[in-house]
Amino acid sequence: MERFEQYTLSLFTINRYWNKIAAEEMQQYGMKGTYALYLEVLAAAGKELTAARLAEITQRDKADISRAVAVFQEKGLVEPYGEKRYRAPIILTDEGRAVAEQVQRKAAATLEAAGQGLSEEVRENVYQGLAVIAKNMREFAERNE
Repeated sequence: MERFEQYTLSLFTINRYWNKIAAEEMQQYGMKGTYALYLEVLAAAGKELTAARLAEITQRDKADISRAVAVFQEKGLVEPYGEKRYRAPIILTDEGRAVAEQVQRKAAATLEAAGQGLSEEVRENVYQGLAVIAKNMREFAERNE
């Protein structure tokens, strides 16, 4: 298999199965699987974030972030926020933190299962390599827009 095919198929497979796992996890809360990432990032930040910052961190569409935050607010997972919705702070409620912690546990269990057979050194190298590839691809795409 060619390098490009192996790389692309591996990423697509990882993405497909993570989306499936996240969708199953979030279904119990009546939310989309993609919202798992947003809750995890909000919880991991340990402080309030704006929707703009959440979009920046997750590299997701502003409109999707806004829809997710509206759902979180409707479900009581984040405190209501003001008129300047996109620039207003998003703060998890106690219930929001509890849901986020459950999502974090599921993500940790998923990564543990996915990394079976990898030494800690190899795991660190994989993550470092993926981070470098992601950065380089973003820069390449931005230069060629």
